[in-house]
Amino acid sequence: MPMVEIKHLRKEYKDKPEPAVKDLSLELEQGDIFGFIGPNGAGKTTTIKMLATLLIPTAGTALVDGIDVVKNPEKIRSIIGYMPDFLGVYDDIKVWEYLDFFAAAYRIPKDRRPQIIDDVLALTDLNVKKDSYVESLSRGMKQRLCLAKTLVHDPKVMLLDEPASGLDPRARIEIRELLKELQSMGKTIIVSSHILPEMEEFCNKVGIIERGEMIVAGDVNTIARQVRGHQNISIGVVDDIERAAAILQGMTDLIRDVKVTNGLRQLNDADGGEGRGQTLQRESFSTKGSVLQVGYIGEPDNEYKILTTLVEAGIKVRAFYTPETDLEDVFLRVTKGQVA
Repeated sequence: MPMVEIKHLRKEYKDKPEPAVKDLSLELEQGDIFGFIGPNGAGKTTTIKMLATLLIPTAGTALVDGIDVVKNPEKIRSIIGYMPDFLGVYDDIKVWEYLDFFAAAYRIPKDRRPQIIDDVLALTDLNVKKDSYVESLSRGMKQRLCLAKTLVHDPKVMLLDEPASGLDPRARIEIRELLKELQSMGKTIIVSSHILPEMEEFCNKVGIIERGEMIVAGDVNTIARQVRGHQNISIGVVDDIERAAAILQGMTDLIRDVKVTNGLRQLNDADGGEGRGQTLQRESFSTKGSVLQVGYIGEPDNEYKILTTLVEAGIKVRAFYTPETDLEDVFLRVTKGQVA
């Protein structure tokens, strides 16, 4: 049974001509981190609020751990952790008091709260701020505190609406690593954002929404292949680049196109280094050490056939890898820049 199951979900507002969310369907398993991607006004927050029982759907169904969010909202609230895009904090209250307040709201017995508070502070690396006043915290620490708040009742599913919004690079990295840790604990996480590079760092599934409609959803690489019609493979060879290219061009059942690129530039791009998107100058940079960019159209898991063919032909292959999917490229290909 899926941990999150959404079928034909729809939300309409009387003062808006178009639905905020229309015919949205989605399934997530335990341990999935789902990146909910879309421009502002696309319907991300509305969808998350319906899952959090804060909005009642106009039509469709949404189940969390098999429980209907409309028919049994109290039960749903006990198994989800909701972090809104902006969460107001209270003045003159300490970090541990803030967490104790929410633990009490979740009806956690008073004698158990101190240990739970210490545990979530340790998980979010806020131990040293336990007795600090909330208003004294930096923006990044407040975000971590809000995340700690959503964890006090040990939810199965976490709904995080723009958790890294407004954070500096270091704070975003800390949030990202924390989400990976929560995934390793078996949490199912839905995280919305319009900052694409950070999403491909930790999400195993993504969905792109525009004008209330889910355009594509699923595994990042699978989506990329659907959009492009092929999978990118980079092959580095020591020499004999022309013969290697000719061999690959003859494998028409597996390969759609073959391009030769500057090897140094391609490796820097794939590594996400400072040379990304820039032309790197090198005095003597001939075909030796270049990289072949291959558009693979064969069946998944049959990529090895390309490598086997090259090696058997005597080609000295020094690298064979699939570059990380560029989520921005996928996003730009499937969206039109419209909002509901």
